[in-house]
Amino acid sequence: MCHPVIMAYVKGKALSRRNLFRGSAAAGAAIVASTVAAPRPVLAQPASRVIDLTYTLTYDFPTYFGEQQFFDEDVFTYAEHAFNLKTLRVNEHTGTHIDAPLHFTDGGTSIDEVAVESLVCPLIIVDIREKADADPDAQVTPDDLLAWIAEHGPIPAGACVAQNAGWQQRLGTPGFRNADDEGKMHFPGFHHEAATMLLEEAEVAGIGVDTLSIDYGPSADFVTHYTWLPANRWAVENMANLDQLPAAGATLVVGAPKHRGGTGGPCRLIALV
Repeated sequence: MCHPVIMAYVKGKALSRRNLFRGSAAAGAAIVASTVAAPRPVLAQPASRVIDLTYTLTYDFPTYFGEQQFFDEDVFTYAEHAFNLKTLRVNEHTGTHIDAPLHFTDGGTSIDEVAVESLVCPLIIVDIREKADADPDAQVTPDDLLAWIAEHGPIPAGACVAQNAGWQQRLGTPGFRNADDEGKMHFPGFHHEAATMLLEEAEVAGIGVDTLSIDYGPSADFVTHYTWLPANRWAVENMANLDQLPAAGATLVVGAPKHRGGTGGPCRLIALV
């Protein structure tokens, strides 16, 4: 049965769509640039499950540009020095990683300036696996968001809205980048209209995808990046293990890096259920 608010929307009653996204009138989201965090309820019980949403970073992990972006070198070894130490070289946007607003803005918020309060948030998952199976260029649309709300209720304030396209099953195969003969990639992402809806009608802190980019693979203009990040929001890409989580009810912890002036970086994503 449809959520009553959705029924009112469908019937054309005088109710703004913005109200569909609000969990309560008192809910104020801690978004990226917030300096004062809205109070959040204290957990009465510890998490029953802790799920790692992070891929292990390896030399051959798929990258947007197709080239290796992670390197390490043994500087000290236990056999020779009685301790181990590596030097790492990595592109900021490699593996499971976060995009800071600075990634697609001139002078925007860098990764070290992202409000830590926004990095612990409700996680909701929009399942588009059926669409993605039929069309690798499928996108999360406003209709997908409305369908999620109809089934689960309002999107919580300060949430991260994540796409589950089932892309993890392609890891280790050319199908993860899914490039055609001309080099154009084909994988799902967020439609810019869905990003705009979340900006205008919800108190959302971040969006996430289980693919290489929040823009779908064939995008030539990165319109979703340019819609989302300049609004002082963050995004996470290459999320793992989303099929182990419920559509609503999990808490996401983003272990973001904190290097000065960074546009993002590899991060550890942890879900508490």
